[in-house]
Amino acid sequence: MTSFLLGPQARAAGYRLRGFDSVGSTNTEALDAAAAGDPGGIWFAARQQTAGRGRRGRQWASPHGNLAATLLIVPAVDPTLAATLGFVAGVSLNLALSSILPSGIVKLGIDGADGLSSGSRTRIALKWPNDVLADGAKLAGILLEAQKQDDGRHAIAIGFGVNTVAAPRGLPYPATSLSDLGATPSAEAVFEALSDAWVTVFSLWQDGRGIADVLAQWRAAAAGIGAPVAVNQNGVTVRGIFETIDDAGRLIVRADDDTRIAITAGDVHFGATASARS
Repeated sequence: MTSFLLGPQARAAGYRLRGFDSVGSTNTEALDAAAAGDPGGIWFAARQQTAGRGRRGRQWASPHGNLAATLLIVPAVDPTLAATLGFVAGVSLNLALSSILPSGIVKLGIDGADGLSSGSRTRIALKWPNDVLADGAKLAGILLEAQKQDDGRHAIAIGFGVNTVAAPRGLPYPATSLSDLGATPSAEAVFEALSDAWVTVFSLWQDGRGIADVLAQWRAAAAGIGAPVAVNQNGVTVRGIFETIDDAGRLIVRADDDTRIAITAGDVHFGATASARS
């Protein structure tokens, strides 16, 4: 038994919950449930993952006390449109953090700043396509995985990993935790706020019809808009200015020759790494 609880909005909306102290992967639990016929609308939450994964099969380390949570839904929409649920997830997590973190510690950005701190407060921002940063260090990650069902629909596992008590070590990029920032919410508190924030933002999405409203909120909290960016795509690096996210959720880079390049996937770097030339 665990002490994870759904927020009041999530309970009222009919979501269900399975909580764990430790589990291999909450995304795996969700996809296994889908394969067994679960209709969706169920959260899987844990204080630790022992076999978590990130984008492109990368390992996602999860020390005990951090939050791993996955929502399983089975929307009746095209898979391309379902991919925009990653932006719903990012805005939801941003909203959840803003509701529980002390205002004296954390500033939720709304000006497209590059993730640097402002005054004595830590700047939290969304990084395309699926990370949450604090002062430019990774605080949380989001992973969407899809599984085709017998009726032709796709079950979507929307996974969240939040560094609540500790950040993984030995990573090729900076990482931080809520504890490192001087904040003390538990994994359970972050999850409860997230489950309610999801209801709010998902209601805007409206089976993809409201993606423009979701993207507007995502842009408002984005890291790096207007700043140099480098995007690595299978060994090829695209450099320029991060101009915006378009209405399809693609990252738009303005190259040196003033052309616009639409990026659908890649590893994004800001700051000195983005500006460096070989």
